[in-house]
Amino acid sequence: MALFVPAVKTNAEAPIDRGWEQFPHDADVGLRGWGPSIEVAFEQAALALTGIVTDAEIAVETRIAVACEAPDVELLLVDWLNAIIYEMAVRSMLFGRFEVKITGTRLQGALWGEPIDQVKHLPACEPKGATYTALRVAQGSDGLWSAGCVIDV
Repeated sequence: MALFVPAVKTNAEAPIDRGWEQFPHDADVGLRGWGPSIEVAFEQAALALTGIVTDAEIAVETRIAVACEAPDVELLLVDWLNAIIYEMAVRSMLFGRFEVKITGTRLQGALWGEPIDQVKHLPACEPKGATYTALRVAQGSDGLWSAGCVIDV
């Protein structure tokens, strides 16, 4: 399935200190989340991931717990996003709310969502996996954290 992604797609409704964006990368899609903490940046990156699939509102009726551990925070981001992609695929769900707690390189997370409805959600594509391409998790000089990578679609 072909996917058209605008030059940059952002979450314009987010508060100034948090948000997300998508950017084109060859045949894939890059995403980046940012916020006042690493946890918020990971949550915003997850919202950007959902934004690859649909622009529709997602009911947050079912909670799914996930846990990840990696050697460093950048690989933890890849594991987090891949855990979401896995849950989307095996449960046929989309998620519209995320909660992350990071301790060192361990992540405890929660995803809230609903089953995919082809009519309501009009899914554009199915993400295959988070990659190491453009992988970066860092705190900027402004104090905001950013977390992003390229998603194989």
